Amino acid sequence: MSTPFEPGVPSAEGFIPLCVPEIRGNEWKYIKECLDTNWVSSVGAYVNRFEEMVADYVGTNHAVATVNGTSALHVALLVAGIEPDDEVLVSTLTFIAPANAIRYAGAWPLFIDAEPEYWQMSPQKVADFLERECNFQDGEVRNKHTDRRVKAIMPVHILGHPVDMEPILDVARKYNLVVIEDATESLGAKYQGRMVGHLGDIACFSFNGNKILTTGGGGMLVTDNEAWANKAKYLTTQAKDNPVEYIHHSIGYNYRLTNLQAAMGCAQMENLDRYIATKRRIAATYSEAFAEVPGLTPMREATWASSIFWMYTLLIDESQYGQDSRQLLRRLQAAKIQTRPLWEPLHRSLAYTQSQPRETLAVADKLNQQALSLPCSVGLTAPEQQRVIKLTIEEQR
Repeated sequence: MSTPFEPGVPSAEGFIPLCVPEIRGNEWKYIKECLDTNWVSSVGAYVNRFEEMVADYVGTNHAVATVNGTSALHVALLVAGIEPDDEVLVSTLTFIAPANAIRYAGAWPLFIDAEPEYWQMSPQKVADFLERECNFQDGEVRNKHTDRRVKAIMPVHILGHPVDMEPILDVARKYNLVVIEDATESLGAKYQGRMVGHLGDIACFSFNGNKILTTGGGGMLVTDNEAWANKAKYLTTQAKDNPVEYIHHSIGYNYRLTNLQAAMGCAQMENLDRYIATKRRIAATYSEAFAEVPGLTPMREATWASSIFWMYTLLIDESQYGQDSRQLLRRLQAAKIQTRPLWEPLHRSLAYTQSQPRETLAVADKLNQQALSLPCSVGLTAPEQQRVIKLTIEEQR
């Protein structure tokens, strides 16, 4: 029998989903225009328009639309000069996509622990690894243990909150490393007043169905580097050197976004700031409700950050709260409320046993055990949120 948690199954009555798309603007109008004019595939005015809208919003000079966020990460690595057997420092507490993209490029991920306050990649751990575990000679960083070249840092801005980027950028400049932002969860977030995605050398966004802005699927690569942007567009469109004669000088990829999806993206962009404001209100309501509940630690926002609170997440201390995060998950699931834990840290993934670090990454491990994300769709109603809150604090009464 189907459950309301299965993909593609309509929501059951009274079911509160974790995070679903919000469609309230010109989506129908723009997509209908694509259908009426027959511009539905990977060429069309909406693709260009969507790229321009995202670039303008983030503040970069260039944007290249892709079929999803993972493909954007893959191409970003390629255009930034990551080569087979290079190593890339990446957050361990994240979805597996950035590590997979690193392997697609033939490189190796080096997993960096989170910091305990905002749960992002630890700048101190990045610096410690480069200074203690690497040699720097002739303009190159080499891992002492593998003798591979360390070429880039890929901080992942998880859950809508930015990584503390200034110390990471400082150490990257010191060691001539490329900084590739995985901003797939954080379009609209700000770091020291600057947009996430315009902090490093190149950045990527995702427009999957659960993101703050969705095109159903889809992604975007953004950069100020014109040569990189041109190469990204070339690679994502099958590397056509002569599209009439079908001449190809390089291996390319079918990574282009369709005009239909871009049309939806344009409509979504028109409401992005309103969606972010709603997400922030939802987060504030949760944080106020849980502030004094023993064993519950609401997610925080740094003074130097403006989070979009893409996925509202709690830490649950079983010794004080009375249940662990998975027990709360099951209790809320029984009440038709969808939640989810954070991802298995990548240093523990069987897919990456060959990249296991030499030490335990304790912060990420603890966050994985204690964290639970609560319903936070833009369309979450006040009564629905109060129901989530009531059932979450029920154990304390």
